[in-house]
Amino acid sequence: MLDLFRGASYLAKGFRTIRQPGIRRYAVTPVGISVALFSGLIVAAYFGFGWLMEQMLPDGYEWLQWLLWPIFALSIFLILVYGFTLLANLIGAPFNGALALAVERHHTGSGTTASSNGLIRETITSMGSELRRLSYFLLRALPLLILFVIPVVNLAAPFIWLAFSAWMLGLEYASYPMDNHGKRFREQREAMRRHPFLTLGFGGTVLFASMVPILNFFVMPAAVAGATLLYLERVRR
Repeated sequence: MLDLFRGASYLAKGFRTIRQPGIRRYAVTPVGISVALFSGLIVAAYFGFGWLMEQMLPDGYEWLQWLLWPIFALSIFLILVYGFTLLANLIGAPFNGALALAVERHHTGSGTTASSNGLIRETITSMGSELRRLSYFLLRALPLLILFVIPVVNLAAPFIWLAFSAWMLGLEYASYPMDNHGKRFREQREAMRRHPFLTLGFGGTVLFASMVPILNFFVMPAAVAGATLLYLERVRR
């Protein structure tokens, strides 16, 4: 169980790492992407939150509204945060791969070399990897989302989604350093399954940090850096 806390500690390590000379410049673009998308999240939540709450609260349960309201509010917030995080990672995939490479070089003094295929080829490769992860996510997320509309069962849905989101975020960010080492997505999943509590601890911390205003602008590059360190120090070893 200590792995939960070890995994959580790597996000703080990531925040410290992206401030280092030689790494900061790789974090600028991911921060810009996060600022743009999480600003959109704030606008979407402001205008659509009330409507979504009305749709999710079941008829005939008005007397339980004091209990159901915070549960469904948490549900909506978790879905919005994870959705915008997923979109940010899809757009920032090529930059996140470069950041993971810079962190590895800083940490070890060596690392994989940049590809000579050119920026366009690298971008296509990164986007292809991200789309494979997205398809893996959707095949599992859609059945979970159905739980939110089933009476009584939807009371447990936020907690199931919380665990699922933590796992997916741990897998998502750890994939960047592993992509740099030529690991296929199947190999990445198998590697993280051998360290389930590290993955959940790290992914859960990233998820909660993404909910904190201002801090969430810097979570993506810090999570990439932290996941790279986690892979180098724990998973690969």
